[in-house]
Amino acid sequence: MAHTCIHWFRKGLRLHDNPALMAALRDCKEIYPVFILDPYLHNDTCVGINRWRFLIGALKDLDCSLKKLNSRLFVLRGKPEDVFPKLFDKWKVTKLTYEYDTEPYSLSRDKTVTKLAKEHGVEVIYKVSHTLYDIDRIIEENNGKAPLTYNRMQAIVNSLGPPKRPVPAPSAEDMKDVKTPYSEDHEKNYGIPTLEELGLDTSSLTEELFPGGEQEALKRIDEHMTRTAWVCSFEKPQTSPNSLMPSTTVLSPYVTFGCLSARTFWWRLTEVYQGKKHSSPPVSLHGQLLWREFFYTASVGIPNFNKMEGNPVCTQVDWDTNSEYLTAWREARTGFPFIDAIMTQLRQEGWIHHLARHAVACFLTRGDLWISWEEGQRVFEELLLDGDWALNAGNWQWLSASAFFHQFFRVYSPIAFGKKTDKNGAYIKKYLPLLKKFPPEYIYEPWKAPRSIQQAAGCIVGKDYPLPIVQHEIISKKNIQRMKLAYAKRSTDTADSPSKKKGMQKTCICDGLML
Repeated sequence: MAHTCIHWFRKGLRLHDNPALMAALRDCKEIYPVFILDPYLHNDTCVGINRWRFLIGALKDLDCSLKKLNSRLFVLRGKPEDVFPKLFDKWKVTKLTYEYDTEPYSLSRDKTVTKLAKEHGVEVIYKVSHTLYDIDRIIEENNGKAPLTYNRMQAIVNSLGPPKRPVPAPSAEDMKDVKTPYSEDHEKNYGIPTLEELGLDTSSLTEELFPGGEQEALKRIDEHMTRTAWVCSFEKPQTSPNSLMPSTTVLSPYVTFGCLSARTFWWRLTEVYQGKKHSSPPVSLHGQLLWREFFYTASVGIPNFNKMEGNPVCTQVDWDTNSEYLTAWREARTGFPFIDAIMTQLRQEGWIHHLARHAVACFLTRGDLWISWEEGQRVFEELLLDGDWALNAGNWQWLSASAFFHQFFRVYSPIAFGKKTDKNGAYIKKYLPLLKKFPPEYIYEPWKAPRSIQQAAGCIVGKDYPLPIVQHEIISKKNIQRMKLAYAKRSTDTADSPSKKKGMQKTCICDGLML
């Protein structure tokens, strides 16, 4: 039987390594590639302007690639459960394909859509390709539980063997007997909206450093893979949080949106490593992809993974509610230039180095402001191009010492940490130009500068730039004691607590998303 098929793009915004798309093309006479702007996922309260721009760029790139195969992308708006029944009837659809997604909302949505499809006589096929492995299989191999240490995760994936090899993108030959029916008013009915048409305020947008799309992703990975020595010697903790140009690959947004397949990334690295001495997980680039897998697995196997309450691996902490502190942190007004420069870069560019994330996350939570990691998680989800539900939740729990990492007495200094790699404060001067005339000895602590130096710099602290909202030396010690109390209160029967597991992570080298 020759099918009329919808391939539903969600993440996985690419043609390469898209097994669900290839499944759509089998025994197919007509294909409709569809993307739905879902109000639950795509709204301006939880998606920042940089993320919107990246998404629209990725959709334009995808449409361009489809046009080369005599196909088109159909963009619709609405709840998928409302949109699909109409499309099933209108296009006389017999098959629906999509890439499997492990997020709770996605699983619930896909269950609903699958039920509707069956009611309309539509066959549903999904394939795993957003992760290296089938996450359910990893949990199954670990006796039905998510592994809570990286060592255990490594042991499981080693037993499973390497990830599947990526499948090639569809060719003109694959498409020769397949048509995409579209009309002259396609753009009007199914075109990709502009940011302005979506009613978004674009006034804050700056230069686009990381354009969305599969072609950009493939170009970037090609460039990185030519840097053989750098790839082979890459060690995550040795990269710099405040270099003026990224010291890591910045491929993470492309993996998050699925413009670049994680499996393609893995096997390209394998080719570079072949026959050469190279770094190893957890610090290598392969190691970063395994961290990503680790947090995806945790997010599937641990209930309420993005919350403190009802999350069995998360320490229950009496975080403060302080909207003034939260707003100051979010809006880069803490009075600590290193923290404020990072938060400014995040808002302007949508990306910050993983150690910069460590610094601002520690500062917000256990280090200084004692605000819940869930608040930080929300801000990162909105502003980061690579904001990923599982990785964001996992890393915030890690960095707040709520789960996975328990050395809460190790606190990042908002002053000394940045100085280690940028003693003259070039990074601060770039993102906080107001402070650029301060001499190096005061750039991290401008409140200590004599009044004459502040005047000469054209910036009076307390007037033009805020005073520090806390005294780090005092509050950090107080917070360590508060964290001790939270740990003491933890029930003694938490046998699944990561801190009780052999092989618990000793240092903050996790991330898996901030490549």
